[in-house]
Amino acid sequence: LFWMVLSLDKWFWWHEYWFPPGFTWEDMKESDSISYPKPRDLLHIVPYALLLVGVRYLFQRFIARPLGRKLGVRDKVRLNAPPNPVLETFYGQLISLSKQCDLPTRKVERWFCYRRNQDKPSLTTKFCSLDYTVSLQKPWFWDPRECWVGYPQQPLQHSMYWYYMMELSFALALTFTMAFDVKRKDFKEQMVHHATTIILISYSYCANYLRIGSLVMLLHVSSTALLELTKLLHYLNWRRASHLLFLTFSSVFLVTRLIVFPCRVLYTSFYSSMVSFQPFFGYYFMNALLMVLQLLHVFWASLIIHMLYKFVNGTVYTVHPVHWAQLPAGQHC
Repeated sequence: LFWMVLSLDKWFWWHEYWFPPGFTWEDMKESDSISYPKPRDLLHIVPYALLLVGVRYLFQRFIARPLGRKLGVRDKVRLNAPPNPVLETFYGQLISLSKQCDLPTRKVERWFCYRRNQDKPSLTTKFCSLDYTVSLQKPWFWDPRECWVGYPQQPLQHSMYWYYMMELSFALALTFTMAFDVKRKDFKEQMVHHATTIILISYSYCANYLRIGSLVMLLHVSSTALLELTKLLHYLNWRRASHLLFLTFSSVFLVTRLIVFPCRVLYTSFYSSMVSFQPFFGYYFMNALLMVLQLLHVFWASLIIHMLYKFVNGTVYTVHPVHWAQLPAGQHC
């Protein structure tokens, strides 16, 4: 078993999976003046993620909730379902239980309605679900071709280390809390997104794809902050401001995800990178993950365009919370 694990470890870290032809892990050794990303750095993200979960809990309980109440956010009064062990056991299944419970069908339907409302997050909970963003200004943000200058021997900057650690820890913290957060209609898509995010950030760190990775993360958080602020204003009943911000968010999302991301990020990753090195496993793996993200962008963009069409044409006069549940939340890659 020991030799099997050793062989698997050697196979997993084979340099041809991580670096272009002509480079090995020996070329990424540190010196007194130059530091490179080390895979063992990723072990730090678990305690960081748990710390973020704790900070988020304390923030929601002692700051966001009292602040929300002072600003006028009030939870709706919801009727609890009366105790019924049989219905509780089979809750969630679309099967008629009227004969088993000896109840009219209408009463069973009403019970399920009450039981469903118990699981809905309160307005205060939604008000507390805010994200944070980190932004860095680097040359490759303006000229993506700079991502490949000197690759893979690009020194690790201290700020870039913390940027990656915080983004990856935040993505992992979101995954930890998905079972307790607001349930969304696109739960499966969110799971795919979080998994892709964690793999993408982890691989880009180990393979020193830091520049292109940071560019991807910056594009994603640019619209996430606007979405969270829009939701906050909506829960405060500031309709006009929330509608204006929703239009702003939609514009930023569609431009960054459907224009900037494919035309700048995907283009430089697919084509500009080959000026510096020949395609290898990491080239195909990285671009495959980026394409998964782009497919999710198209999916969420279609939902936003559908909402905009209804909103602009007067089909709906407000953006209801059920619509918010369809939008991407907590995206950081």
